[in-house]
This record gives sequence, C-alpha cells and structure tokens, in this order.
Amino acid sequence: MPNVPRVFLTVNDYRRFADTNLLKSARDYYESGAEEEKTLRRNEAAFNDFLVRPRCLRSVQNVDTRTEWNGTSVPYPIGIAPTAFQRMATSDGELSTVRAAAATSSIMICSSWSTTSIEDIGKEAKQCGATIWFQLYVYRDRSVTEALINRAEKSGAKALVLTVDTPVLGRRIADTINGFTLPNHLKFANFDTGASQANMPKGESGKSGFMEYVCSQIDPSLDWTTLRWIKTKTSLPIIVKGVMRGDDAELALNAKVDGIIVSNHGGRQMDGTISTIEALPNVLAAVGGKIPVYLDGGIRTGRDIFKAVGIGAAGIFVGRPILWGLATDGTRGATGVLDVLQSEFKHCMQLSGFRSIKELQADKGTIVHASKIAKI
Repeated sequence: MPNVPRVFLTVNDYRRFADTNLLKSARDYYESGAEEEKTLRRNEAAFNDFLVRPRCLRSVQNVDTRTEWNGTSVPYPIGIAPTAFQRMATSDGELSTVRAAAATSSIMICSSWSTTSIEDIGKEAKQCGATIWFQLYVYRDRSVTEALINRAEKSGAKALVLTVDTPVLGRRIADTINGFTLPNHLKFANFDTGASQANMPKGESGKSGFMEYVCSQIDPSLDWTTLRWIKTKTSLPIIVKGVMRGDDAELALNAKVDGIIVSNHGGRQMDGTISTIEALPNVLAAVGGKIPVYLDGGIRTGRDIFKAVGIGAAGIFVGRPILWGLATDGTRGATGVLDVLQSEFKHCMQLSGFRSIKELQADKGTIVHASKIAKI
C-alpha cells in the first residue's frame, strides 16, 4: 500500500486517491454501471432533488445517532454493502473490510463473490468483534445455494441478504471491452469447483470471462417460490435486496421477510431505472413500518444518509466508497470512509435541530422533494 500523507475530508477525496492506485480493469469493474450508466448517475444526482427544512433553537448539545438493525444495536445507521473481489483493491481484501466494520461498529454484508471465504471472514469477525450478514445469489444447482446458506450460518452470519434483482447479469460495457476476469492470483473463494481462475473463461476484448461464468451459474427462474424454499433452509432473518416498488414490497411482506433493501444494484443491472432514493417513499408506504427498510446506491455524504433516514429508511449501506477506502489505505482507508460518513451524519443532525433518529423520523416535514416546495 502506498504512503498516504494527505488528509481526507470527504468520501470523494478517497475516490480520487483510489483512482490512482487501481489497475484499469479493477477500477472499471468497481466504477462502471450497466449500459449507458444512466441509473448509475441518477442514483447520486437524485439526492439533490430532496431538500432539507431544518429546525432551529433546539438544543443539539447531545445527539444520539444510535439505532437498531434487525436486533443488532448500531451507533450510526450506516452499514457496508456487499461488493465483490475486494482483494483487487487491497491485499487483505474482505479481511480489511471486516476490521473496518469492527472499528466503527458497522454491520458488514459479505458478498457471495468474495475473494476471501466466508469461513475466513467469519473467523476474523469473531476475533475483532464485527457483526456480519451474508449476501446470497440463487444458483441453478440448488445444492450450491444450500451449502452457502449452511456455511454462512456456521461462520457466524446474523442474517441472509437475498439479492433479487439479478436473474441475469446486467450488460456492463466496460467489463466487456476489458474482457474482465479475475487476476491469476485471485479466486471465487466461496466456491470449491468451477469458480477458480483456471476454470473461468479467459477474458478477451469484447468478451467478459466473468460475465460468461456468472451467466452460466445464476438461476433465471428465481421467483417468490424460491424465497419460500430458502426459508425452509435457514432460521436466520432474511432480508431481500433489490426491491424498487411498493407492490413488490407488499409481496415481500406477505412472504414474511425480515427486512428490505431498496437497491438497483448500484446501477449495475437494469439501466434507465429510477434511483433508490426516489423509490424509497413508495416502498416505505407499502411496508407501513412492519419491517425495516434499508437503502443503498449513490450515497456519497452524510447529508445523503440524513435525507434517506429522514424520509424513513432504517439505515443505509455503502459499497463503492468502501472500495475507495480499501484502495487508498486498506483497513485504515475503509475505516476513514466510515468515520467521515458518521461525522457528517451527526453534523447534519445538529444543523437540522434533531437529537435522535426517532425524533427526526417523527417530523414528516423535514425532507421534501423539490417539486413540492411551492405547496409548502
């Protein structure tokens, strides 16, 4: 890891520094979205359409940012989203991330497509006191899916996060141009066969070895009956990730899931969708407070987090910013990113006159869409 002499004041500071450290193929894999990347850009930009109406003359000397996520107390409503292949960013990869999670008391969702096995992540989490959840795809071979569930349970995962927006992989143009595949020294660490570098198709310009491999494994028949099957295989809470509509949120509620993550996969699946912050109010209305609703996608500041939580999200997850931290300075970089977001979020609470998340969410007039300002 290079010497890091500078001070990082924002998440974008980490982003700029990370860009100079990553190989082009890794940088493009982390940064790119699907097709024309309209959803990727909209996820960030749409936060600007939601504005804050701050309160005044309310003592904010003592601000409590604590909340509870599916039975786990967390000091801030900020968690780590699942991102694949973290050893492309730093040598310890996912182990660096779980250490950052422990240092900031943040929940880490471990990716199925990690370059460190869930067993090794779980062991590190136990040693450093981190809480982990496990992200799950459904594979054509259901025995592979079931084995991953069992391994996650044995490794200490406190919840399963079922990704429901990937019946097939999105068209990621940069990966195709780069012929993206894993570097020779890395592997799909959660898979014993078929997922090693030796067995993955060789990437060529105009042909992504990674996409060819994944498309051959992911089950496109994924539906609500699949969720019912998964519930018979585990006693862990199940959180569905990739819900963007209220009617689907109602179906998830009827299926007795334990939480929802409003997500469009960071703009990496269907291009041209609404942003996650735009989808959030509709999903919240459908759920009616019966289960927690989280959000990911486009979050770059504590102000973005404040807006999402102010609208009603139980909390948020960040993915790319953690990768930027890892590429900058490993565990210290990822910890620094989370520290920045936590500090910015608390600052927003104070500047807006709120002393707790409960108090913020009880005030329904704090976060407004720009289109509704004239009606206030």
